[in-house]
Amino acid sequence: MTREPGHSGPDSTSPTSSEPVDVVDVLGVGFGPSNLALALAVQEHNERSPDTERLRAAFVEQQAAFGWHRGMLLEGATMQVSFLKDLVTMRDPTSPRSFLGYLQGQGRLADFINTKTMFPSRIEFHDYLEWCAADVRHLVSYGTRAVAVHPVTGPDGEVDQLDVVLRDARGDEAATRVVRTRDLVLATGLVPWLPPGVQRGHRVWHNSELLPRLADLVPAAERSRRFVVVGAGQSAAEATAYLHDREDAAEVHSVFSRYGYSPADDTSFANRIFDPEAVDHFFAAPGEVKQMLMDYHANTNYSVVDPELIGDLYQREYQEKVQGRQRLHVHGACRVSAVRAPEPDTDGDGPGPGADGPDVEVDIQFLPTGQTRTISSDIVVYATGYRPIDPSGLLGDVGAWCRRAQDGELLVERDYRLHTVEPLRAGVYLQGPTEHTHGISSTLLSTTAVRAGEILDSVLGHRRPAPELAVDHDGPGEPATLGPGWGDPGVVTP
Repeated sequence: MTREPGHSGPDSTSPTSSEPVDVVDVLGVGFGPSNLALALAVQEHNERSPDTERLRAAFVEQQAAFGWHRGMLLEGATMQVSFLKDLVTMRDPTSPRSFLGYLQGQGRLADFINTKTMFPSRIEFHDYLEWCAADVRHLVSYGTRAVAVHPVTGPDGEVDQLDVVLRDARGDEAATRVVRTRDLVLATGLVPWLPPGVQRGHRVWHNSELLPRLADLVPAAERSRRFVVVGAGQSAAEATAYLHDREDAAEVHSVFSRYGYSPADDTSFANRIFDPEAVDHFFAAPGEVKQMLMDYHANTNYSVVDPELIGDLYQREYQEKVQGRQRLHVHGACRVSAVRAPEPDTDGDGPGPGADGPDVEVDIQFLPTGQTRTISSDIVVYATGYRPIDPSGLLGDVGAWCRRAQDGELLVERDYRLHTVEPLRAGVYLQGPTEHTHGISSTLLSTTAVRAGEILDSVLGHRRPAPELAVDHDGPGEPATLGPGWGDPGVVTP
């Protein structure tokens, strides 16, 4: 009989104290869609397994409750991925935790079918994710941050387990505890990226915080506020349209370095880059082929926009020109060369969110000629993408046993386990920032369900058979070189 998560073994004590520690088979750090999919896979494995084969699993999440890009749950925004690429279907089409199972439980299955779409609204899909998260709530500690990882050295000098130090996310150090695990799965997500020199403030935002920031604005007169949106991707276009629809929006300026929004390649053949078997192909490919594929198919995901939204924004701008009352301004082939935002008072009584006060001065440079114009704005929104979180800070000394490529990227095995050296035998898995080894779908939903199943199989010791690929080079391909991160290629910085 295995112990349930949260129970300690009789001899389980921290190497730095005599306090007992929790012992689990799998500890997941971060609880977005990736580790949620893993939790569902573990739950379903345990439901169909005898007690002796069940996994003890636990997950920690620093947010107080489940949430996925809440700041961009815009009314009318739809998913860019089919509902069939939910958290379970590609792994097990019979799973009761599918999006269709969710619809049936909500009494909306027939209604959804009648919409004749494969792409639910982002609000509805987020509700599905919350529905799944509620099903595995007993495995998750919310409001908890992992702050350190320490090796547990056995009598033979090998490190078969890791101690993970957990702390209350609000900073209560008295709530610190330790969980010991045989396998650690890191899914800490991405962090918003801003161009060098840009600082968030009352009037300068990243689009990830758009809705809560807008909610904090004080009421304003009709057509009285001016917004600037920086970025060329889907999020930037959605934010531009959403702000343009607001009654208080006097002007919305969209700024990016491309001449116009570029359409996303959502065609059937190109979408094969997101197929599960494409991960096998990418992993086996030489480094130069990996790089070529990333470059060729960046337009399926990076700094691109749904064609329908591009057409909608163009029509809005054109009709306003016809009517002689232009509110939407699209600045193509431009960059924001400077932003001068008012400083809030140190006592907190200065211009807060949405309060009347000094304008933000934004310098917009037209790249072909170098000419610059300055516009005044109330709010500047940067929709400039995200960067992966390097897990080295959390892994500490354990990170010294994780191999890296020449460019510093962590080497990742096909089963998403970091390539480690002796004495580390405990598994450390990475969900998310594996584009350099596993391809463009790594940070997307497309392969989330399949990846969760592959990690579960690896944790259980069930090695997946090697794909039948006729590889003409020795060993797995070298990683692609992605540089500091993709961010938003539609933005040129000074």
